[in-house]
Amino acid sequence: MERSLDLNRSVVTTAIGILIVFAIHGADSSRSDSGIGTREQQVAANIVLVTCDSLDGRLTFSPQNQTVKLPNINFMKGSGAVFLNAYSNSPICCPSRAALWSGRFVHLTESWNNYKCLNHDYPTWMKILQKYGYYTKVYGKTDYTSGHHSVSNRVEAWTRDVKFLLRQEGRPTTVLTGNESTVRVMDHDWQNVDEATKWIRHKATQLDQPFVLSLGLNLPHPYPTPSMGEACGGSTFKTSPYWLKRVKYHSIRIPKWLAFSEMHPVDFYSSYTKNCTGNFTNQDILDIRSFYYAMCAETDLMLGEILTALHDTGLENNTYVIFTSDHGELAMEHRQFYKMSMYEGSSHVPLLMIGPGISGGQQISNLVSLVDIYPTLLDIAGIPVPGNISGYSLFPLLKGFEEEVSVKKLRPDWIFSEFHGCNVNASTYMIRSGHWKYVAYADGITVPSQLFDLSADPDELKNVATKYLDVTSVLDKKLRSILNYPEVSKTVHQYNKLQFVKWKRSLGKNYTDVIANLRWHEDWQKDPATYENAIKKWLYSPARM
Repeated sequence: MERSLDLNRSVVTTAIGILIVFAIHGADSSRSDSGIGTREQQVAANIVLVTCDSLDGRLTFSPQNQTVKLPNINFMKGSGAVFLNAYSNSPICCPSRAALWSGRFVHLTESWNNYKCLNHDYPTWMKILQKYGYYTKVYGKTDYTSGHHSVSNRVEAWTRDVKFLLRQEGRPTTVLTGNESTVRVMDHDWQNVDEATKWIRHKATQLDQPFVLSLGLNLPHPYPTPSMGEACGGSTFKTSPYWLKRVKYHSIRIPKWLAFSEMHPVDFYSSYTKNCTGNFTNQDILDIRSFYYAMCAETDLMLGEILTALHDTGLENNTYVIFTSDHGELAMEHRQFYKMSMYEGSSHVPLLMIGPGISGGQQISNLVSLVDIYPTLLDIAGIPVPGNISGYSLFPLLKGFEEEVSVKKLRPDWIFSEFHGCNVNASTYMIRSGHWKYVAYADGITVPSQLFDLSADPDELKNVATKYLDVTSVLDKKLRSILNYPEVSKTVHQYNKLQFVKWKRSLGKNYTDVIANLRWHEDWQKDPATYENAIKKWLYSPARM
C-alpha cells in the first residue's frame, strides 16, 4: 500500500521528540494477557511509540476526519489497526502520561495534577525493557514525573475548593504565521523529529539488539499566550497558511452550547476559569477549530517522518509502531478549550498500531485506554506482565492473535478515567460501558452526577442520570467497585490544602505579591483583599469533598 505523506521529503528537516517509558511495580507477580508474550520469537521486534499532546481521537475515524487531511494516520489505519474507543485515564498532560507509563490508574500512583505525578526513580516500562535487553532511546516530551509545570498551574489545582471564580487562562485566540510554504511551525517538535529520524537511519540500523524508541510531541497543544505574563498558559492556536489549506473549512461544525443556566456547575466553573464565558462569534469558533485541525495536520506529518525513516531503512518489517495522545482538545465544544473534562473531545484519544502480523484495515470497537499500552509493549517483548497493573494487552483484540490468547484476567467491558487537577472544582470520575457514559463528582452527593447516552446524544448535551436511574445506579456501583471515590476525593482535598500551606509558608513575606501575579492576575488585582480572605476561610474551614 502506498503511503501519502503530503509533502516532498526534501522540504522537511526532520526533528523528533521521542519518549519511551514503562512503569512497573511488583514484578514478581505476573500474568499473561496474550500468547504473544509467551511464544518464542526468533527475532525480537522493535517498538516505536509516538505520543503527541491534545489530539482529539475522533479525528482518526469518521466523520471528524473529513475536516482535515491526515495521510499518515490514514496510512496506519490502512496498514494496521485503529481503536475506535480509546480513552485517556486522566485528561491532563502529566497524570495521563503517568498512567500510560505505569500501566496504573492515577489514584493508585497518586498522580493528582501536573505537579504531582510519578517519582523520578519510578520503575517505568522502559526500564523493564532495558533490563530484558532492549536498547532504549527517548526524544522529546516525557512529562510523567513530579515537580514540573508552572507555579500557577499547581496553585490553581490546590485552590480549586476556594469560594472564588478567577480566569486562569488567556482567552482562546488564533495566530497565523509564515506563508503558504511554511511547513515547520512548531520548531521544537521538528528539532526532536530530526534527531529521531537521524537516530533511526544511522544508529538503529547498526544495533545488534532490539530497540524501543519513544517520541513525545507538544503539538497539537495550543501555544503559550504571552499576554498572560510570565506564567502564561497555552490558549493560542497557531499555524501557517500551508497547513490551513489542508483543512476543509466548510466541513467544520459549530458546536452547540447550553445556556449558562443549563450548564452543570462543574462545567460552568471550567468554562469561566478557562476564560470562555465571554462573547464568541461563529467566526471566532470556526477560526479556533480550523487552526486546531491545521495543527493536527502538522502533527500528522511528524508521524509520517518516523514511518518513512522506518520504511527507508527496512526496519518497518520488524517494528511495531503505536501512535496515541495523552488527551484530546475540546476546541470550543461545551464552551471550553483545552482538556480537563470527560467530554469526548477531551477524553477520547487516538490509538493506532501497525507491525508484524497485524493485518490492515482493522477497526476495533472495544473500549480501551492508555493503561493498556504498558502490557501491550511487554507482550511485544515477550516479558511477563505484572499482576498489579490496571491495563490489558491489546493483542487479544487483533485479528490473527485471538487463538494465541491465554487470558488469566478477562478484559472488562468498561474503561475508567479520573481527574483531580486545575480548572475543575471537584474530583471527577468517569466510567464508560457500552453506549453509556457515567460521570460522578466529589463524594457522589454534593455535586450532581451525569449520564450520557452516546448513541442517542453523541454531543453529550442531555444529562439523563435522573431519567435512567437504574443505569445510573448500576454504573455507580461499578465505579465504586473500581475505587472508593468519595475517599479518594477526600484524600485529594487534604493533599491540596497541605501543599498550599507548605507553599505559602515557603514564600514568607513574598506570598501576597506572588499569589497576586499568577495567571489569574488580571482578576485578582481588581479585588485582592476579597480573594485573600476567601483563601483564609478555606484554610480554616473543615475539610470537605
